[in-house]
Amino acid sequence: MIQPDVPSPIDLRDMKDAREWEKTAMLRPFREDFFAAFTTEISAISKPGLNILELGSGPGFLAQYILSRINDINLTLLDFSEPMHELARDRLSGVSGVSGVSGVSGNNVHYLLRSFKEDDWTGGIHNIDVVITNQAVHELRHKRYASKLFLQVHELLKPDGALLFCDHYSGDDGLSNDQLFMSRSEQREALEFSGFHVTEILVKGGRALYRALPITRQP
Repeated sequence: MIQPDVPSPIDLRDMKDAREWEKTAMLRPFREDFFAAFTTEISAISKPGLNILELGSGPGFLAQYILSRINDINLTLLDFSEPMHELARDRLSGVSGVSGVSGVSGNNVHYLLRSFKEDDWTGGIHNIDVVITNQAVHELRHKRYASKLFLQVHELLKPDGALLFCDHYSGDDGLSNDQLFMSRSEQREALEFSGFHVTEILVKGGRALYRALPITRQP
C-alpha cells in the first residue's frame, strides 16, 4: 500500500509563515557547522566561475554564508516560494550581486521561482558544476520521491560535477517520522541508485551531509 504524502504544517508561500520560519531556522543547533562543511567542499573544487544551483534555497542563509567566503561563482537559488526569494534578496543585497548583476565579491546571483516537485523543474537549467541542498529534500513530502529527484540532479550535472546533499534522517539518533525522512542508509541507497559515488562528509544533530559524484567520475 502506498503511503500518503506527509502534509506540511506551514505554507512557505505565505509571507507570514516564511518570516516565522526565518526567525527560528538559524537557532537550530549545528547549522553553521554544516554551512562551513558546504563551503569547504565548494572551495576544494579548483575551477573559476563555478555554476552552482541551490535547491530549496529559502531565505538565503546558506547562500549568504557561501557568498561571503567564496569569490567568482554563479549561484542560482531555486525555491517554490516568492516570499522566500524576497527574504533572500534582502539578505544577499549587501553581500553579492542580484539578478545577474556582478557584486563586490565578483559573484552572480540568480533567482528561479520553481518547485523541484514538478516533473519539468529542470527545464532550461544547464552546465551545472555543483548542486547544493540543505534540509530541503524532505519537502518532497515523502521519502519515496528522493531517488527521482537525485536522478534529475544527475542529469543536470557536468560529468565532473558534484551534488552536496544534507537533510535530517530518521532512526535511533534522528527523527521519528520515517515516511518524511530517510534513514542514513536510505539516503545513501537513494543516491547510489541514482548513479552517484557517495561519501559521508558530516553527521551531527540528526543531520547528514553527503558528497555525491556522478558515477562517470572516479572518486
